[in-house]
Amino acid sequence: MVKQITSNYEAACLRWQENFRQMDKEKLMKLVPELKLEGDYLVIYHFGRKFGVHFETGDIIALEDELPISVSEKFNIYLLFHYVKPEARVKGKWVTFEKLKNTSQFKPAFVKSVLEPFANTFAGHMDKLKEACEKIGGKRIKPSDMGYEIKAFECIPVQFLFWDEDEEFEARASMLFDLGSTDFIHEESIVTIASVGVSRLIQVAGLDKKDNTFDMQ
Repeated sequence: MVKQITSNYEAACLRWQENFRQMDKEKLMKLVPELKLEGDYLVIYHFGRKFGVHFETGDIIALEDELPISVSEKFNIYLLFHYVKPEARVKGKWVTFEKLKNTSQFKPAFVKSVLEPFANTFAGHMDKLKEACEKIGGKRIKPSDMGYEIKAFECIPVQFLFWDEDEEFEARASMLFDLGSTDFIHEESIVTIASVGVSRLIQVAGLDKKDNTFDMQ
């Protein structure tokens, strides 16, 4: 039975899957050294979740849970494979979203679909944020009331910064990215990566989203 395509995003995802099928996998594994071959699958972790990409078909499966895989998660994996540059390196310099290469035009979408849901959902729930960050492998950092560095991919670390609400101010959130991130993936995909990160934290924390994050359903 042919799978019914229910959205333009799913159709595009199938095209990226076909793109993966045509790739030189040995070259890809050199460009993305975190990739490991386990049986028929190339294994990669995305925000602490273990995925397998079938070496031949390009099908993506979850290897340690039975939760649904979002189209956004699949896109992030396929686009990492497609856009990673031979010279891509983690640079160790942290910048805000709009200071990454060619991202300033996406800042309104980033604030609306990533930072606002992050801040509003975890307002008053710093304990749950701390627990969720640590469950997916986050490393505590000092800036902000609650800050963690989490690997979107091993090559794309993200710093999640959160200040809780008080009597005078609403909760607010920020994110910092390694300056080399856009050498690994298309700049527009940084929004999707950040959105998946927030959705993952909310899911692991067991909370309900206060706003809609950008997710390709």
